[in-house]
Amino acid sequence: MAESKLKIIPLGGLEQIGMNITAFEYEDSIIVVDCGLSFPEDDMLGIDLVIPDITYLKENIEKVKGFFITHGHEDHIGAIPYVLKEINVPIYATKLTVGIIEHKLREHDLMRVVKRKIVKYGQHINLGCFRVEFIKTNHSIQDAAALAIYSPAGVVIHTGDFKVDYTPVFGDAIDLQRFGEIGKKGVLALMCDSTNAERSGFTMSEKTVGKVLDSIFTDHKNNRIIVSTFASNVDRVQQIINCAYNHGRKVVIEGRSMVNIISTATELGYINIPEHTLIDIEQLKDYPDELTVLITTGSQGESMAALSRMASGMHRKVSIKPNDLIVLSSSPIPGNEKAVTKIINELSMKGAEVIFQDVHVSGHACAEDIKLIYSLVHPKYAIPVHGEYKHLKAQAKIAEELGVSKDNIFILSTGDVLELDENGAKVTGRVHVGDVMVDGLGVGDVGNIVLRDRQHLAEEGIIIVVLTLDSASGMVVAGPDIVSRGFVYVRGSESLMDEARHILNGTMDHCMDMHITDWGRIKTDIKDALGDFVWKEMKRRPMIIPIIMEV
Repeated sequence: MAESKLKIIPLGGLEQIGMNITAFEYEDSIIVVDCGLSFPEDDMLGIDLVIPDITYLKENIEKVKGFFITHGHEDHIGAIPYVLKEINVPIYATKLTVGIIEHKLREHDLMRVVKRKIVKYGQHINLGCFRVEFIKTNHSIQDAAALAIYSPAGVVIHTGDFKVDYTPVFGDAIDLQRFGEIGKKGVLALMCDSTNAERSGFTMSEKTVGKVLDSIFTDHKNNRIIVSTFASNVDRVQQIINCAYNHGRKVVIEGRSMVNIISTATELGYINIPEHTLIDIEQLKDYPDELTVLITTGSQGESMAALSRMASGMHRKVSIKPNDLIVLSSSPIPGNEKAVTKIINELSMKGAEVIFQDVHVSGHACAEDIKLIYSLVHPKYAIPVHGEYKHLKAQAKIAEELGVSKDNIFILSTGDVLELDENGAKVTGRVHVGDVMVDGLGVGDVGNIVLRDRQHLAEEGIIIVVLTLDSASGMVVAGPDIVSRGFVYVRGSESLMDEARHILNGTMDHCMDMHITDWGRIKTDIKDALGDFVWKEMKRRPMIIPIIMEV
C-alpha cells in the first residue's frame, strides 16, 4: 500500500497581511494553525472585518481535531469566535494567547462551549496522526510560539510571526537551540514568516526602543506626552510605563482594545506596573500636564480609535493642547499610510509636536534572521508564508541562496493543496476559499452583490417613485411622487423634478391606455423611462426603486 502524503492547505493569509489560517491534513486527521481576520479594503463599504471561508473544514468536520494558535494578534486569532460557532474543537495555545482569546470568547458568550488548553514551551500535544510541539520565539507580543508539526510523512516547522531578539523586554530569547536540534534530525518543510523578507540585515531588539523613549522623555520634561502604539504590543507598553515611572509621571491607558489586553497581561503577570503609577482618565485633571503620559490606540489612523478622536476633537475626556508631544510608536501597515499622514497633520494643526521616526522596531524577522532559521532547520522544502506576494518572493530567493533547490520552493496561493512527503511535493488541487464579510452582527450576509449596491448608492444616489393604484380599476389614484437621496439637492432642482414627474405621468398614462396591470411590467416601464431621462439630463445612473400601493 502506498504511503499517504501530508496535505498543507492555506485557507487564508497568503498574498496578504492578515487572515492567517492553514490546515494540515493526513489521512483522517486535520489540525488547523491560527484563525485570523483581516480588515476591510476601502471598497468594502460598511464592512467591519473579513474572516476566512471555512467551507473545507465544515465539509471535513469529522476529521478536524483542534486549532493551534501561534500568538495573540488579531490576524491570527480574530476569527476564532466566528469560526468556533461552526466548528467547535479544542484550542491549544500559550498562556497569554489563551488569556486574550478568552476575552473574545466572553464577548461572544462562548466560554462554556469552547475548550481551551494552555500549552507550555517544549510540550507535545498528540492529536490524531499529528504531534505538535511549541517552541519559544520572540515577537511584538509575548508568548509567541513556533510549531513543530510531526506527521508520519515528516516534520514541518511553522515559525508563526517571529523575530530573533537576544535581549527581549520580558522572558527569554528565542529557543534557537531547539530549532537546531529538530533541524539535525531532518525537517521536511519550513513555513517561515516573510513580512520583512525584503529588508536586509537583522531586526533590532525591542530594548532599543526603550532607550529612544527614555531620551524623548528626558528632552520633553515640560510637555504632556501621548504615546500611541499597537494595543497588543505589551512589551512596548511596559517600556513606556517604565520610562514614565523613572521620570515621575502618572500613566493613563486609553482605548478599549488597549485597556482589555493590558488588563489581561497584568492579570497573567506579563506586565509589571509599579504601584500608584496608573491613574484613571478622570484623574488627569488632578495632575499637571508635565507629570502625565497617555498610552493610547490609533497609531494606524483608525477612524474610531482614541488618538483619531483626540485629533479630530471628538474625544470626550482629552483634547490636544499646543504643548503636547505625540509619539507614534509604530510604523504604518501597508495600505494605512494615508490615514496615518492625516492624523499627523491634524495633530500638528492643533499645535502639538509629533514624533514618528525611530520609535519603533518591527516584530518580524529581517533577511539575516530568516537566513539563521533556514541554516538551523535545513528544510527539504521551503513554503514562504505570511506576506504579500512580493514578500513571499523575497523569501523564496533567500531560501534558494541558502541551498534549497528551486523545485522545492513553493509559493502557494490561498486554497492550494500541497501534497508532500520525502519523495516529492506538488500542488495537486484547490479547495473552496474566500472572504466572509462581517457587518455588525451579520456574518456572511453581505456578499459582492450587496457591496456592489452599496457602491452604486454611494456613487450615484437613489430615486424612489411612489404611486397608488385603485384595486378595482387599476387607475392611478395618487402620485407618482418622487423622493431622492444622494442624487441631487431637490430644492435646487425643482424644474428637473417637475420634468421627471411629467415623464412618469406620461409613462403611467401609456400603461393605462394599454391596460397594463402587471406590477412587474409597470415597475420596469417606470425604471426605463426615468432612467433614460436622468441619464440624458445629468449623465448619472441613480438606483431607481418604484413602490406601488393599492387602495
